[in-house]
Amino acid sequence: MNKPLRYGIIGCGMMGQEHLRNIALMSEIAEVVAIFEPDPEMRAAARAFAPNARFHTTLDALVDDSGISAFLIASPNYLHLEQLQHIRARRPLPVLVEKPLFTDPAQAMEVHALIADWPAPLWVAMEYRYMPPVAAFIREAGTVTGGVQMLTIREHRFPFLPKVGNWNRFNRNSGGTLVEKCCHFFDLMRLILQDDPVRIMATGGQALNHLKESYAGEIPDIWDHAYVIVDFERGARAMLELCMFAEGARYQEDISAIGPLGKIECSVPGPGRFWPAHLGAPPVAQLVVSPRTPKGPHAIDIPVDPTLLDAGDHNGSTFYQHQRFAAAVTGHAPVEVSAQDGWWAVAMGMAAQHAALTGTAVDMRVAPYSPKSSPPEAAAQTPEIALAGRP
Repeated sequence: MNKPLRYGIIGCGMMGQEHLRNIALMSEIAEVVAIFEPDPEMRAAARAFAPNARFHTTLDALVDDSGISAFLIASPNYLHLEQLQHIRARRPLPVLVEKPLFTDPAQAMEVHALIADWPAPLWVAMEYRYMPPVAAFIREAGTVTGGVQMLTIREHRFPFLPKVGNWNRFNRNSGGTLVEKCCHFFDLMRLILQDDPVRIMATGGQALNHLKESYAGEIPDIWDHAYVIVDFERGARAMLELCMFAEGARYQEDISAIGPLGKIECSVPGPGRFWPAHLGAPPVAQLVVSPRTPKGPHAIDIPVDPTLLDAGDHNGSTFYQHQRFAAAVTGHAPVEVSAQDGWWAVAMGMAAQHAALTGTAVDMRVAPYSPKSSPPEAAAQTPEIALAGRP
């Protein structure tokens, strides 16, 4: 008997393999039946995780595989939109597509046309929503704060890891660090605040990482640190602090929200495989609630099933994301991370990169890649803003 979710996987590099490991933990409802991965080394690794899958040599062959009921795209960033277009034209089944949804501001209207009438669930992978400590933070933030007025997200982590063909070393392939890495955090801002941004300011650049590397004579140009400030429509303010040469930190992500009634924070450790063995067990994620009255911070440990921690680098979230995607595909729940959400996350990253490059604030109400701009309006906007995101 066929299982409800029969995946065809496109791309089995580092993130694709994390998906494979987590799908294997859902064997009662999901399985990987087919894979397209052109790199021999990654293909061999994928075969170890999905020994019963059919391996196709072309994207067409995978898309036409009649045993597939849903696609998962985990290829390099710059291929996501092209592969979505291919699926839409040939066989528009449900799709879970890794972030970012697109990498070039010029593609924004193509995305608009593509997602307007997609006939099946289309879900953009935003794993950070589903980290247990972050999910708890999201559930409690409004109540604890009495309405979030200030939201701060800090990620202090390791540099970008090597990827197939070193594609992630260059902005032209990844969309730029504030798109590739930080679209997760811009997505969280909109989700937590339940609001859309109106203005974005930023500063950032490449201080230390990858400057001594060279690929075909070209030095990587990806950024490794930034500050981003975002104003939202209803008056809340949010800030992102990114540092990608801070792998010595105890926690990788720290999120705080403050409102008239109090403050709530969560701290999330990085991948356990990077924690130094001589320091003992890796830290456990925490949620801290700090009411204004009566004063007294209260810390709560939020442990994650070790099996889920071992299955990936995202604090167990990839497993929970697949559970929810399966519910959406089988009609038991709505899509939780829509293509519109994915679009906003990219648009905010592009705006932040443009703001940092130019020293100006970007008005998201008129930016041509904003989801609130219709295609005719977008075409009329200034070309300077349209180049955002290409540092």
